[in-house]
Amino acid sequence: MSERPYVIDKLISAKSIAARIEALCSEIRNEFSHADKLVVVGLLRGSFVFIADLVRELEMTVEVDFIEASSYGDGMESSREVRILKDLRGAIEGRDVLVVEDIVDTGHTLHHVMGLLRSRNPAHLKSIALLDKPTRREVDFRADWIGFEIPDEFVVGYGIDFAQRNRNLPYIGKVRFTD
Repeated sequence: MSERPYVIDKLISAKSIAARIEALCSEIRNEFSHADKLVVVGLLRGSFVFIADLVRELEMTVEVDFIEASSYGDGMESSREVRILKDLRGAIEGRDVLVVEDIVDTGHTLHHVMGLLRSRNPAHLKSIALLDKPTRREVDFRADWIGFEIPDEFVVGYGIDFAQRNRNLPYIGKVRFTD
């Protein structure tokens, strides 16, 4: 597959991301102050950098688990068909759960995953997304916490990829094709 040439324009700096995570963690600690342990569920693969920084900043007892859901493949557009590629290893019934997503675009993936996890009867179930594109929403869903609302741009970095590239950027950047 030949790749179109592109450049990445910085949209959100690493420093801004760190400051926002600190503020979000304060709110999350307040929400789950009753919890002995919080099960933090990352949606692979895009959330892995966000979840790592989030759990280090939470300053509470956490258990980390992952679920992998896909609606994109290697493309830039959602297929709207959500597939679970990897399920949780542990049970969440009766537990406090925070689902961590990299970006909410159409809303299909997080809506599907939250419904699946809700059916497993957690005591409390909340969600957080680093990025939100509300203009792209196709289902009535909003994460409980949002890091940044962004315009309808294709973004990469901080764990988010384009065809498995650019996850390692320490910031969020907008992809701009040069051809």
